[in-house]
Amino acid sequence: MSAKKLLLAAAALGSAFTATAADSPVQVHYRTMDIQGVSLFYREAGPSQAPTVLLLHGFAASSHMFRELIPRLAREYHVIAPDLPGFGQTTVMPGVEFDYTFDNVASVIDAFTVAKDVDRYAIYVFDYGAPVGWRLAVKNPQKISAIVSQNGNAYEVGLSEGWADMRKAWNEPTAENREALRRFNTPEMIKWQYTEGVRDASLIAPESYQLASAAIERIGVEAQVDLLLDYGQNIKQYAELHEFFRRYQPPTLAIWGQNDPFFTPAGAEAFKRDNPNAEVRFLDTGHFAIETHGEEIAARMLDFLNRNIQR
Repeated sequence: MSAKKLLLAAAALGSAFTATAADSPVQVHYRTMDIQGVSLFYREAGPSQAPTVLLLHGFAASSHMFRELIPRLAREYHVIAPDLPGFGQTTVMPGVEFDYTFDNVASVIDAFTVAKDVDRYAIYVFDYGAPVGWRLAVKNPQKISAIVSQNGNAYEVGLSEGWADMRKAWNEPTAENREALRRFNTPEMIKWQYTEGVRDASLIAPESYQLASAAIERIGVEAQVDLLLDYGQNIKQYAELHEFFRRYQPPTLAIWGQNDPFFTPAGAEAFKRDNPNAEVRFLDTGHFAIETHGEEIAARMLDFLNRNIQR
């Protein structure tokens, strides 16, 4: 066989191998790790030597919300998605007292990344995952390669009137105002958060909000009320976060369900105030945009990461 034919054959074989690898199913691993008295559950997929993407879910959810995104990303990236303390399959160990504050939740996730030997990563933040991710970024700016915020607020202008009860409780933390926050944890209210602002509610898989409700019932509603009360502390840290954006200007994609009853489109546009590298995209859906527009989010996210993360 001539040298030219050998080269053509080798190229064909390489193309076939690449196609087979791209088409092969991605295996997602389900693991737990003991971190600061917490048995932290997480999902992991993709080659360990690839750039890491850390997925941080929000309220009334868990890493289950990334069930379809993880395989898409893991063909090119190392993906880890923990269940935050108070959510999903993560549990506090017997005999351990855990105060449900965003500082403590972020401390656990920060220690988790260290235990996983991940010293640089992109973050996808949603809802409660945002104040957790913002703490990681401010504390360790050198570790953040890129930011994707899907309805993960970073500006007070992004807080809608839906936060009225919480604001009242922040200003007057009485027993009565605390009690009023319990309604956000009922099965009916959780389902509403998934379906409000969605054009076609039949696109929402019912197990998504059913699993969230079951986890709250299993873990206890007090943890959730504590976090709702503590959310006001996040606003106090916004100035420090905005300084991080201005100083480091991390590649940022704000992709937003524009009909979100809690976080307004103005909150997405605000990223551009402090970071000229911020890209803003709106989707005609609600708070849990990934449930209805998962394919579009995955495609835009991959394009964004591939343009901004060095390999």
